[in-house]
Amino acid sequence: METYVLQLIENLPENRFNVVCLCPSESAFTTRLREIGCTVYITPFADEPDFLSLQIGTALIESEKIDIIHAHLPNAHLLAGILSKLTQTPALATIHGRCLFMRDLEIHRMMHTEICVVSKSAYFHALSLGITSKNLKYIPNGVDSKIFHPACKSDYLHSKINVEPGTPLIGFIGRLSYEKGPEVFLRAAKIAHAKIPACHFVLVGEGPMRERLEHEISALGLSGFVHLAGLQGNMPKIYSSLELSVSTSYSEGMPLAVIEAMASGLPVIATQVGGVVDVIEVGVTGFLNMPGDDEGVARNMAAIMTNPKLRKSMGKAGHKRAKEKFDLKNSVDQTARLLMSLHSSGRSRPLPDNATLIRPSVLPMPRT
Repeated sequence: METYVLQLIENLPENRFNVVCLCPSESAFTTRLREIGCTVYITPFADEPDFLSLQIGTALIESEKIDIIHAHLPNAHLLAGILSKLTQTPALATIHGRCLFMRDLEIHRMMHTEICVVSKSAYFHALSLGITSKNLKYIPNGVDSKIFHPACKSDYLHSKINVEPGTPLIGFIGRLSYEKGPEVFLRAAKIAHAKIPACHFVLVGEGPMRERLEHEISALGLSGFVHLAGLQGNMPKIYSSLELSVSTSYSEGMPLAVIEAMASGLPVIATQVGGVVDVIEVGVTGFLNMPGDDEGVARNMAAIMTNPKLRKSMGKAGHKRAKEKFDLKNSVDQTARLLMSLHSSGRSRPLPDNATLIRPSVLPMPRT
């Protein structure tokens, strides 16, 4: 979600949008927001907003002449909905998961907020709950093809994990938490290693399961060829170090890591969940497995890694599909048009050609 917000703010037309951000705490994220030119304010984002948050929010909307409130995740959506009602300012909530939380539905019905989703599964889920297409928009996530594109193979990640240069690496990119299924990746690695012994397996990311994964790597005898690389900043270099990217999630909306890997020219093995099914073209850009199917993931790992021609063709097709279907510019353009339309609908007069739209991105505390 934070990556989505940063990419959106950095790519909205500067001559049409100014952005003010309301965040729950100071962090590396708020530092980055300020670095890209945003004004940032802080207030608590509780399950039940307190008076201070409402006071700060209403004063902020008035003092900064806010035209649109854009919220991300349920607690932010609740605060945005209340502020929208109090100030008569249009509010939009972007849903980043594969479905709506009940709280999102309740807020929409009570506060008449607009809903935007990043996956088709969430779109149809919202329709099934009674949200009308008039108040609902599907805008898929996108990645910057100028940053993520096929590059010459690198040993960048090899140096980070002390692996011999040129060793084939299979990567898991994501938060080390239950919904991402990193333990499935470990089990699949153990099975696949018997067929592709030259390969090593790398998990890139941090999270609450790290200690458990360290124990399992040791207990399963994987220490010689499975590595925990932690958080990494230079993701294009990470992708150029890999031969194959694997996602073993139990739940996803529209995962940027999958699209980034494809844009970088990698074949992708993933699970058949949420918006992932709209991204991967099975047999062309990669393979899909059911959640928890470590044996199926292992078979597909071996099939791709033992067939260089298939690996190359899938990587090429993945890059083409990501650029054509999931380019960041398309996503930002659609979001900008949606924000402008909400701005116009929230005013009694038309928006002048030279008007500036000031939009706060309301961000919640991470939910675990």
